[in-house]
Amino acid sequence: MSAAGGVVKRLLATGDRPRWQADLLLIAKIVLVIYAVFVVFGLVLGLSVNGVVSTLRRVTYFAAVYALVTLALNLHWGYTGLFNIGVAGFMAVGVYSMAILTAAPDGSPAGLGLPLGVGIVGGMVAAALVGLVAALPALRLRADYFAIVTLGFSEIVRLSLLSASLREFEIGGRLLGTGGGSGINFTGTQSVVDWLLYTGGSRRADPTPVGELLFGLGDLLGIQSTVVRSGLYTVVLLVCVVGLYVLLSRIAYSPFGRVLKAIREDELAARSLGKPTNRVKIKVFMLGCALMGLAGILWQGGRGFVTPESFMPILTFYVFVALIIGGSGSNTGSVIGGFVFAAALWEGPPFVQRIIRANADVRAPATIYDAVIELAALDPLPLMGYVVGNVDQLRFMIVGLVLIVLMLWKPDGLLGHRTETAAAIDLSRPSSPADGGETDE
Repeated sequence: MSAAGGVVKRLLATGDRPRWQADLLLIAKIVLVIYAVFVVFGLVLGLSVNGVVSTLRRVTYFAAVYALVTLALNLHWGYTGLFNIGVAGFMAVGVYSMAILTAAPDGSPAGLGLPLGVGIVGGMVAAALVGLVAALPALRLRADYFAIVTLGFSEIVRLSLLSASLREFEIGGRLLGTGGGSGINFTGTQSVVDWLLYTGGSRRADPTPVGELLFGLGDLLGIQSTVVRSGLYTVVLLVCVVGLYVLLSRIAYSPFGRVLKAIREDELAARSLGKPTNRVKIKVFMLGCALMGLAGILWQGGRGFVTPESFMPILTFYVFVALIIGGSGSNTGSVIGGFVFAAALWEGPPFVQRIIRANADVRAPATIYDAVIELAALDPLPLMGYVVGNVDQLRFMIVGLVLIVLMLWKPDGLLGHRTETAAAIDLSRPSSPADGGETDE
């Protein structure tokens, strides 16, 4: 454990640089290490260039969407101390609001047929308003009670979307609906890249000059057009991550952000200094819910089809795991946590499964008991086969094991130990090795 800790400590070291440069370098280090691991094992697996690029694209895609949601959650929990475990519910409100606004009027269920941009803004506004409704009674509570209310509210949203009464309803003479358990079709956010790649935004039309360039480069490298299209949308998500990161960083160093941190540390002391803590908490809760709605729109709304089952409570748990890995209270930690979670715990296990199946002839016994019996006979292949064949079920055990190790080794997360200054500039006296202290980065 000490050797591994030393490797990670050297990896996280950024030297004496300005904070934003150090953070950018740190994120780049983590991403390059993750990419290198997947490329090396992809070559061992015998993947083609298209296969390797497709794998990296999937890792980056899930890293970006988890980073988006984790950044929004960090605004609630990391900055303000609001224990919101209803993340999935607010994502669902954003996606379904956008879906109803952009779905075709002659669809089943029908929508309003509005442009995609209107739908995205409308989904964020709807998520913020629903956050206001939830915040007014919930913010009277503290800690665990607040968490229970947000969790219950999230389940109310999901079960309401499943109800038959909302499958189709009429408003102002228009027939709208959520589709119930069957879901709803609408204009997906991935369609934004079609306007860059195809004339008129239709994949049946001829490519635009940008599309010809990207598809031609893909043909030269042996990358399929579907991978190029999905890769361009992943780039859009990364741009959104950068934009959200900058926004939250500006908030953190603003007077409003300093009030948030004061509430997190001691709300009573902040109130005694004349700060309107309840009003501030309502504002930040609405803002965080709007950002969660945006993350849901870009993630679950990308394909143009969504069902309520996409917003199970386990989704909130995954987001919290990503934030715990990176370290709450740090925007850089939120991004790194999203990348590490997506690579190591989400895409990593299925990828290892493919490698083992391609390079070893492992048997998969029906039960773990049969595998352990064979292990007693000094035959490890059945146990390996059982593990490989049940990666999806064992993923929860892997996540739990990672959390246990993290709590023993780095209880504050990878970057939770950092002290983020309340001002836009660091006014503290730099520590030196002679003082026995650590620098702020």
